[in-house]
Amino acid sequence: MVDDHPAIRRLLRVALGNTFRIIEAESGVDALAAIQREHPRLVLLDVMMPGELDGLQVLDAIRADPSHRDTVVAMLSARGQAQDNDSARCRGADAYFVKPFSPLQVVCWVKDKLKQSETRLGLKETP
Repeated sequence: MVDDHPAIRRLLRVALGNTFRIIEAESGVDALAAIQREHPRLVLLDVMMPGELDGLQVLDAIRADPSHRDTVVAMLSARGQAQDNDSARCRGADAYFVKPFSPLQVVCWVKDKLKQSETRLGLKETP
């Protein structure tokens, strides 16, 4: 989960609960380091972040790395224009949630995508 606003990370962490192992980053540089180290199956990624890398640049790096080709990425953004959504999807985003978003909608989407990923990769939930 990557967002420079602690309140957004806290909201998503509470909404996702203890169901998932959550790794947090507050910058694009920190996000890429965590993604390389942890190889997450899914990333929730803020579009606009201060610093060297914004969310779209992180998305580009994820999609350029063959070891992350199966990583599911959802963008989170205050920018709600159709062109912003289209740009993110053209760069490989699997979803685009506009802030303020419904935490329940994000949680349902995450569960659905991870279930699809488990089926595709032949993984099973641990009891």
